[in-house]
Parts: sequence; C-alpha cells; structure tokens
Amino acid sequence: MSELLNDAPVTGPACRKSHHPPIVKRDLTNRLSRVEGQIRGIKGMVEKDVYCDDIITQLAATQSALNGVTKLLLEGHLKGCVVERLSDGDEEILDELLVTIQKMMRK
Repeated sequence: MSELLNDAPVTGPACRKSHHPPIVKRDLTNRLSRVEGQIRGIKGMVEKDVYCDDIITQLAATQSALNGVTKLLLEGHLKGCVVERLSDGDEEILDELLVTIQKMMRK
C-alpha cells in the first residue's frame, strides 16, 4: 500500500508527491491494511450467506475506518502541502482544496 501513497502516478503540471513522515505513512498503511482485511471478511460473509444486518454493521465499521484514513490524510495535506504552497504564493491550492472537500462531501 505504501507505493500508492508515494509512487502512484500523479496527473497535473507539477506531478506532485506527498511527503508524509515515516510514522504517519506507517499509520496510514496499517489502517489501510485493516480496511483491506475488513473488506475480505465482508466478502466472506456474503459468500456464506451471513445475515444482512451483520454485514451492514461490518460495512459501517469499514466506512468508519476509511473515514479515519481520510481525516488523517486531510490533516497532513492541510498542515503540510497547503501551508507550503500558500507560503510559496500559490493560491491555486485553495481551489484544489475546495474541490477535494466537495468530493468528500458527496459521500
């Protein structure tokens, strides 16, 4: 999963990368590994015809875990990338941030 955070192709003129401290990167990858395990467990529940309400409960827990990853990433983005780009005089980051928040709110 760590390659998704730092080595995934990024589109756009600057081809930017994130710069998470190792402890944050480790936390993100651990959380994503847990979510991956939860998804596999849910798939198994469906295959075994587990009661719908039990599956829904697990889906809610998984969504909550993903929200935790999103919050952690957003915090790092605001405190790192956004602050850095604003200090460099790049105010386009604000429009980018608004689009990102709108995407998050669609859910």
